[in-house]
Amino acid sequence: MIEVMVALTIIAISLGALLSTSGTQASSVSYLKHKTLAHWVAVNELTQLRIAKEFPDLGDKKGSTKMAGNEWFWIRTTKKTEDKDARQITFKLYADEARKKNITTLIGYANR
Repeated sequence: MIEVMVALTIIAISLGALLSTSGTQASSVSYLKHKTLAHWVAVNELTQLRIAKEFPDLGDKKGSTKMAGNEWFWIRTTKKTEDKDARQITFKLYADEARKKNITTLIGYANR
């Protein structure tokens, strides 16, 4: 009888650990999906600037983009480079309009 109780205890502990691991993996998958979508939004915004041949003004600009059923909020920071015909562009992506927690950052360049 004691052997059965010990075996059941071991099984219960093992199942608890297994469920905990499964929950952590599901959370990680959700986080990675969210981060990947945010990165795609940043890449799309930078690509749109390049396609439009837009030479952005220096400074910060706030905006938002809808993708995959979510609204993504971003801040675009444009800085000078050593080349007067090129600008460094940084996109920071957020899931909330208050822009509290940065999800991803993309740095790229645009030229005249």
